[in-house]
Amino acid sequence: MADLRVAVDVGGTFTDICVFDESTQTMRVTKVPSTPDNPMEAVLNGVKRANIDLSQVELFSHGTTVATNALITRRFPKSAMVTTKGFRDVIEIRDGTKDDLWDAYSDVSGPYIRRRDRFEVTERVDYAGNIVTELDEDEARKLGRLLKKRGADTVAVCFVNSYANAANEIRMREILSEELPGASISTSAEVLPEIFEHNRFNTTVANAVLGPLVSGYVEQLDSNLTEDGYAGELLLLHSGGGSMTSEMVKRFPVRLAASGIAAGAIAAQHVAEQCGHANAVGLDMGGTSTDISLIADGELRETNEWEVEYGHPIVFPSIEVLTIGAGGGSLAHIDIAGSLRNGPQSAGAAPGPVCYRRGGDQPTNTDANLALNRLGTDLADGEMTLDRESARAAIKEKIADPLGLDVDSAAESIAQVANANMADAVRLVSIRRGLDPRDFALIAFGGAGALHGADVARELNIPTVIVPPSPGVTSALGCLLVDIQHDLSQMFTGVADSADGETVEQHFRELELEGRDRLRHEKVAEEDSVFERGISMRYHGQWRSLQVKMGSGPNALREAVQLFHEEHEKQYAFRQDDTPVEIYQLHLKALGKTPKPTFKPTPVSSKDPGEPLEVRDVYFDGQWHSTPVYQRENLPSGAAFIGPAILNQIDSTTVIPPNSSAVIDEWFNIRIALTAETTEPALSAANNSTQNGL
Repeated sequence: MADLRVAVDVGGTFTDICVFDESTQTMRVTKVPSTPDNPMEAVLNGVKRANIDLSQVELFSHGTTVATNALITRRFPKSAMVTTKGFRDVIEIRDGTKDDLWDAYSDVSGPYIRRRDRFEVTERVDYAGNIVTELDEDEARKLGRLLKKRGADTVAVCFVNSYANAANEIRMREILSEELPGASISTSAEVLPEIFEHNRFNTTVANAVLGPLVSGYVEQLDSNLTEDGYAGELLLLHSGGGSMTSEMVKRFPVRLAASGIAAGAIAAQHVAEQCGHANAVGLDMGGTSTDISLIADGELRETNEWEVEYGHPIVFPSIEVLTIGAGGGSLAHIDIAGSLRNGPQSAGAAPGPVCYRRGGDQPTNTDANLALNRLGTDLADGEMTLDRESARAAIKEKIADPLGLDVDSAAESIAQVANANMADAVRLVSIRRGLDPRDFALIAFGGAGALHGADVARELNIPTVIVPPSPGVTSALGCLLVDIQHDLSQMFTGVADSADGETVEQHFRELELEGRDRLRHEKVAEEDSVFERGISMRYHGQWRSLQVKMGSGPNALREAVQLFHEEHEKQYAFRQDDTPVEIYQLHLKALGKTPKPTFKPTPVSSKDPGEPLEVRDVYFDGQWHSTPVYQRENLPSGAAFIGPAILNQIDSTTVIPPNSSAVIDEWFNIRIALTAETTEPALSAANNSTQNGL
């Protein structure tokens, strides 16, 4: 009987593998170096490295950076766009904004499809969905033949107002399918049936350019897994915090554009819940970047508009994650003004930090932590041996000597700059929204998160830091905690007070029919299908809308309006109960429930841990501290430390800084309580955790 669940998360530096055995309720983890030129190679290497018998795997879930990397590098297949006559340049005109308003020399990067590959046809639909001009089919066929001569592999069809009536787009797709057999064709009405032409066009264009690349990747990976014995569906994590089967990914590849970063946020939410914290900040510090997520009142924040590159919006629901260039491989350097900087450039997987001895010559955060003895010389469960002397030599040459510092001070300065960058990022997701970090716990994970978490928390006066088991592969765990999910939407404008509730209900039923069809296509049983409604509203005269939950029944709309007033006050600190509320859009989450791991507390030794593995000198706050090193799983439940101490485990070393205390509770979590003038110790009791704690 297949009872293994496997999750693989591809990062910029390492690929993480998490294997959960349902029969024994045990988990094992491993990681292998990522292979940027061929990410699939790292996935298959990880499966081999973990000794996984794919015939015994019930579920294989995968978070991938294939789509994200393609949008960043712009290595696209031959692509074309077909649009209504007169609207060829919508995606180039954009909305007229720029990332840095005050930099006259900075401009937004060009569209994903060049102007020479964007074509117009005669057709027109008005705002109400009436066909003003039928599609000129002769012109459409002539264009199809031209695109065939040009060797177009994928086409985006983006007609004006097609969200209101998709007839012309559908006919254009039929003609192109006849003239371009085998080509990937995306229509804006199918990808994103919403108002605002730039957003809809650009999301469709991104879907089109990713189509052949993502389809080829998932087809090959699916084939390789099947050949090796896997009989189930390959599930891929998407930006909204759910998963899709490989067949559905081929239709909506743009949904994978934030696949990797969503996994860590989901895992952080799970860890926070198991440890009894409704408010938490996830600090996922990997090899290339740090992803910051926010859990408030037990819920992850979501956004409906985001981008991989500024000016190119992707309008699909996505877990809100702030990514900055601060990872273990982030390069330390001195700028032209003589100041020490850290990132965003990264050494990546190749050549990697100097201490990897793979050709890197610029010091990184990993080199700094190694030079300070905060990090041991064994990495990735002993797969790699780090060279401390090379790290110190590079820091001396590149940073210490130019700044007139000794190596120890220079290395600590590198770490401090990284900590400051991460603390600023946490402020952006919390203080800027009126949330006090002191009311939150910090969940530090990722290959380097546990090394920096306590210092970031101290900077922000966050009282509690939680380090989950095997923090280096926690993101992979997130891939095991999600359901199949589709996010559907439909425009519906009108004043809430005068809207016909039965009409609104009918539109939701239509969305549910589409949701059921998609879930059936992904082989989800009817009893495992769940539908969650939402509705976007705004006050009369507002431009931006706010989405709230929507129930069913005769009072659902009135209750949604009341909820809108409450949520508007939370978000913007005011409400206007006497102002008419307008309905803007209807939303539906179609969920297909998948098996989840049922965690049990990991046994912790009750024996005296005896002598530490070693006693190591570690540099903190300008001086060296004699520090015992313990193997984490050998420590008894409730073991407490007053820093510094180092707790070794796979992929990451948890360092407890001076003037802090830590406890290992029975749920196999490290809780670090920081002590400072403005911070009271806050250690949560282990027994307050829920039954299925980590």
